[in-house]
Amino acid sequence: MYPIEIVAPMSQDLTAFGFKSLATPEQVIEALDQTTGTTMIVVNSVCGCAAANARPGAKMALQGAKKPDNLVTVFAGVDQAATAKAREYLLPYPPSSPSIALFKDGKLVHFLERHHIEGRSAEIIAENLKMAFERYC
Repeated sequence: MYPIEIVAPMSQDLTAFGFKSLATPEQVIEALDQTTGTTMIVVNSVCGCAAANARPGAKMALQGAKKPDNLVTVFAGVDQAATAKAREYLLPYPPSSPSIALFKDGKLVHFLERHHIEGRSAEIIAENLKMAFERYC
């Protein structure tokens, strides 16, 4: 577990942009069991690739015309039970943080694992997500 005073600004980077923070397994279930519409979830992290690539890329992707109906986030290493529940929805992919997933009508349709994020620019991540939004949103 990371001290809340250290991760608060990293968490607020997304929540200030309109993402809803999910802190409990029940909140994750409510958010990801949506049977209509689209939901993007960011598994946030304290690592450098989350700060430089994942969070900025996710926010840049939302500047386009098409975007998910719902934006949510869990914070790995902080909200452990919520993150564990979110990762159940991300199977068969292994745990990965940071990561970004898109759900449509309750089904996982697009997923960026850490290895898709690490070493890629925020712009490349944003373009990848925009293509998924065009297809599914």
